[in-house]
Amino acid sequence: MERMNTGIPGLDEMLQGGFLSQTANLVEGAPGTGKTTLGMQFIYHGIVACGEPGLILTFEELPQQYYNDAASFGWDFRQMEREGKLRVVMTSPEVSKADLEQVGGRIERLVREIGAKRILVDSLTHFERLSENPAHLRSIVYGFVNALKREGLTAVLTRESTTLLGEAEGTDDALTFLVDSYVLLRYVEIESTIRKALLVLKMRSSDHDKGIRQFEITSRGIEVRAPFEGQEGIMSGSPRRMVDSFVQAFVRR
Repeated sequence: MERMNTGIPGLDEMLQGGFLSQTANLVEGAPGTGKTTLGMQFIYHGIVACGEPGLILTFEELPQQYYNDAASFGWDFRQMEREGKLRVVMTSPEVSKADLEQVGGRIERLVREIGAKRILVDSLTHFERLSENPAHLRSIVYGFVNALKREGLTAVLTRESTTLLGEAEGTDDALTFLVDSYVLLRYVEIESTIRKALLVLKMRSSDHDKGIRQFEITSRGIEVRAPFEGQEGIMSGSPRRMVDSFVQAFVRR
């Protein structure tokens, strides 16, 4: 099956080459973990390395913020827009939902205008204000995701997590069943130092790396590095050395 490289060292390896074409891919994490950066890097790589124009649909930040953030990594989003390879659109969930439900809506026109193949939606968290009924909300998101696929787009969808450290509590996992892959970004504490961890929890129709990898946000963007070794309880937020756990178990005997 056709793959869409993310351009992120280490992540493409975990994804067996990248996201599958015309799929919806959820990236979830706490503030500052790099969700938006991952999505922007996916868009940037598609334009410069694959010849695949992209859209950024934002419900919160002004386009200027994306231009500034991209420039910090050496990515000239303004120039890409001038060249007709990128569009950064600030809108709302209500408007974008209605737009995709009609023929010839703004998103459809932009896709045709620049030949877009990729889209970053930042973020799905804002859809929660459309309905307090979980079943209705699920239906809304399902329709939105399918509309993006009908336009031939491969989507990175970000979602905010309120959990900074430790396991998430009370998380509604209904959305994870609607997407084709689910990437989780987390903060973890190791020896009094905060690090970042990445895990691919799900990838429909494809195998993927089940390991928990360290990653960093560098001057070139996100880089996914080696797995955490000799540690357990990584996703709890406070890992323990495996040898320490073994010794404690032995002492208890």
